[in-house]
Amino acid sequence: MTARPVIVHLDESCLGNGRDGDNPGGYGGLIEVRTSAGIQRRDFFGHEPATTNNRMALASATAALQLLSAKGARLRVLMVSDSEYLVKGIREWVPGWRARGWKRKAGPIENLERWQALAAAATAHDVQWSWVRGHRGHPKNEYVNDLAVAAAREQKTSAGAEPSAFGSWLAERKAKAKGMFADYDPDAAFAELEQRLLAGERVPLALLP
Repeated sequence: MTARPVIVHLDESCLGNGRDGDNPGGYGGLIEVRTSAGIQRRDFFGHEPATTNNRMALASATAALQLLSAKGARLRVLMVSDSEYLVKGIREWVPGWRARGWKRKAGPIENLERWQALAAAATAHDVQWSWVRGHRGHPKNEYVNDLAVAAAREQKTSAGAEPSAFGSWLAERKAKAKGMFADYDPDAAFAELEQRLLAGERVPLALLP
């Protein structure tokens, strides 16, 4: 049986990232999958009181994969993030670190335990990773950015995957900003990537808005 394709859009936030002291952070994600009832979307988000953007990027991806593993099915998953740290790290750095017993040539691995948790979660599925440039008008990236910022500001975490508010968010954005996202069809955007996954194609490393 062909594994069901799932597309996950991720983003992260850290208020005061890099400053001294405890900086609150959050992450957000949008899960998309086709079911017999049509394309279904779910949101998830989480927070930490003292963190960094990089830690939140790793947390977002790990949380997504753990949510997808809840029912035990192996899936084809496309993870889309604007974090170069996350995408480059999982694609390029992790294989070498793992081959060397989770060591790197120059000093300790930053966020080692989080990288190990992410790598372990990824083994449950057939995962591809793609990067999208943030804050460039990609609707789903903008949406998960809003989820992440809200999670950071309000220090809140979802109870698993919740029914998504993406549809109403998109309609509101279209109404407020004339022409913004006017021609964007979220279902068509999903279907295009879904077909590539079903065909066994490699999705480009960088997705453009």
